Amino acid sequence: MAAHPAPQSILREFCPLYYLLNAIPAKVQRGFRSVLVYLTALDSSSDYVAVGSSIGMLYLYCRRLGHMNKYNMEGKCDAITAVKLLSCFDDLVAVGTASGRVALFQLVSPLPGRNKQLRRFDVVGLHKGTITALAWSANGMKLFSGDDKGRVVFSALDLDQGVCKPVLLLEEPSGVVQLDYSHRVLLVSTQQRSALFCTEGRSLQQLGTRPRKSSGRFGACFLPALCKQSDLQVFAARPGLRLWRSNVRGLVEDTRLLKPLFTSQVPQFELFPRPGPVGAYRPADRQLGLLCCFFREGWLLSWNEYSVYVLDCINEVIVGALESSGDIVSVSCCENEIFILKGDRDVIRLSNSPEGLASNCNTATEGTTTVESTATESTTTVESTATESTPTAESTATERTTTAERTATESTTTVESTATESTTTAESTATESTTTVESTASG
Repeated sequence: MAAHPAPQSILREFCPLYYLLNAIPAKVQRGFRSVLVYLTALDSSSDYVAVGSSIGMLYLYCRRLGHMNKYNMEGKCDAITAVKLLSCFDDLVAVGTASGRVALFQLVSPLPGRNKQLRRFDVVGLHKGTITALAWSANGMKLFSGDDKGRVVFSALDLDQGVCKPVLLLEEPSGVVQLDYSHRVLLVSTQQRSALFCTEGRSLQQLGTRPRKSSGRFGACFLPALCKQSDLQVFAARPGLRLWRSNVRGLVEDTRLLKPLFTSQVPQFELFPRPGPVGAYRPADRQLGLLCCFFREGWLLSWNEYSVYVLDCINEVIVGALESSGDIVSVSCCENEIFILKGDRDVIRLSNSPEGLASNCNTATEGTTTVESTATESTTTVESTATESTPTAESTATERTTTAERTATESTTTVESTATESTTTAESTATESTTTVESTASG
């Protein structure tokens, strides 16, 4: 008996991001050598998509302008391993490398009163391994960076004074896999445990009473909420498809067993067809990975190098999954979009709507037409050709605002104007379209 195909998720890939990938070279010339460019890190926001590379170059795509910028880490060819964007009063991006360097960029803004010159701040000498995680404070004044040796560095950023002051915050016995920051509390997830560090009292509290029995890339994240520090809630991934919900004191209040959700067919994200073989190795035992709250209340995004899952923790269902799809390098989400960096240079965008069309689906629906004063995207198209005829131009502007409400009539209007030696009759015919008025005047 043939197996039934897996159900499809409401999230899918509408089109490959050719505009992004084509703007990043596949190889560059270094001296006499041609060097391949691999994509190594990814982050996204409603304004930008940031992609790190193996040659130490950050590619920053402005989604609003459709323009790609490049930022060089300088010095030796140092692969970028972590990227983190922040949009607050200023647009900021932090970059971490394989050698432990961290660079902070304050981007140029076209808005009045904003930064007009690219500024860069470097954090060197404190990390002893590859940067694996970055986290901003909401106001952009604090950056936290973690490495695969267990070190976490806090960098205080004063943009008014142009100063960045980094200090070593703590050292864990195993590598850092994820960081999250909220209400002056830093959530640190390592290969062995997740812990809460209060930056004011400088106290560290582990989630649960004991470290995990098995090490791995299990992350944790804060639940987004407008609350005080004492009401913060945490989701933490555990081995065996278990999920902890903890308070800010590290006390586990709830353990959710997610394995029963995977007993039936898991809805899969529909991807745009790609050339070449598809599918890859997937471990026999599914696991959660790094965590991030996504899109709707109770939705949780989890990913590791083999799979991506979106879970509805309120209704206890799987929204969608990407399994057996190859080497997943990095995953980022913003609003209703998920960006996945897979393999050497493949970027996938998953969403419930096409890019640029009702992308912010909370405030727009498909089929809604925006009427702008320039009439470039209005429902009425007015084509006007006028030569030295002011009255005709004015009458056309008046007809433009009323065309959509009128019935089609046929009329002939004669405009008499006095010139030096000629009188010209202009005939204007309104067609039976409610949307197009063609007016021709000649003098």
